[in-house]
Amino acid sequence: MLQSSNQAGIKDIARALKVSIGTVDRALHDRPGVSEQTKYRVLQMANKLGYRPNIAAQSLRLNRRISIAAILPKEISHFFDPLRAGIRAAAAATVGTQVALDFHEYPRLSVGEEQAFAKATSKHYDGIIFLPGNMRRFDPIISKLSRAGTAMMCVGSDAPNSDRIGSVATHAYVSGAIAAELLTMKMTKKANVAVFSGELSTMDHAEKLRGFAATLALQAPHLSLLPTLESHERPTAAYKQAKGLMQGRNRPEGLYVSTANGIPVLRALEELGLLEKVHVVTTDLYHALIPLIELGKITATIHQRPFTQGKLAFEKLVAYLLGEDQHQPYIRLAPHVVFRSNLSLFSSEVTEPSDAIV
Repeated sequence: MLQSSNQAGIKDIARALKVSIGTVDRALHDRPGVSEQTKYRVLQMANKLGYRPNIAAQSLRLNRRISIAAILPKEISHFFDPLRAGIRAAAAATVGTQVALDFHEYPRLSVGEEQAFAKATSKHYDGIIFLPGNMRRFDPIISKLSRAGTAMMCVGSDAPNSDRIGSVATHAYVSGAIAAELLTMKMTKKANVAVFSGELSTMDHAEKLRGFAATLALQAPHLSLLPTLESHERPTAAYKQAKGLMQGRNRPEGLYVSTANGIPVLRALEELGLLEKVHVVTTDLYHALIPLIELGKITATIHQRPFTQGKLAFEKLVAYLLGEDQHQPYIRLAPHVVFRSNLSLFSSEVTEPSDAIV
């Protein structure tokens, strides 16, 4: 049921017209991405309902309560645990507004996502923070929740053609480009290189590969990029793929592990006695990587700053819900490159138990 006219807000207009919050927001603020016909309908409905800018925000401040859910995979823990910690830290720092924060987990990307969202949908949250895996599968989910009045905030990756209100992630293309440049500096003779990726239907993984391939082609034509190996975030699959690749005829001398699921690949290299013979660039920072970086067995790791991603995603979502920041935030963080020389600046942030392979 719609609110009374003196309390009408963006969510009420969206429900009445059966469009997304983002569409209403763009129409009301005369931003691109909305047809003239849709803009006219939105303005007509806003007038009919007695909408006034920031009325929704005033209502939230008076009630001093916002409900937010974070729906994220359980695996890979050394990425998603600090991301959740960033969300919690931002929630704890909230002043002047009471925020109810719930966490919903599912096993891993592409496994159990629909069930987790279905459970969360029944609670009618004001906002949801989530990582969009397969973009085609997520678009209808985002659309349905957005039209029901839930503000959807992507974190860790993006679904740019959906009705999400914003996204926070590390710049994936740049991450891949940096990895390629690092290997180019190490590998001056003709050789093969390979990429271990998560599902390429996830924008983050696809953009990393695009940045890596483009930079390699430009800076190192003497290096040949082998077909990408998608581990689909499954440790067993990544381990078997690594074993098969490194025992094959076209064994690469350089590897870019573009997901946080790097341990199975590194374990396969270690068992084959190749870890110190192959140039490896990994992703993120966790206890198992620290001794490998210290011993020079890994060239570098591209830190995606998950804590900061979670913190910013929560802050931007709350600001949007309160009407303090009604533009669509599109934040791309600069990746941090961790070498042996600067490892001490980052290692103190790692708190998970060690499961090193050396």
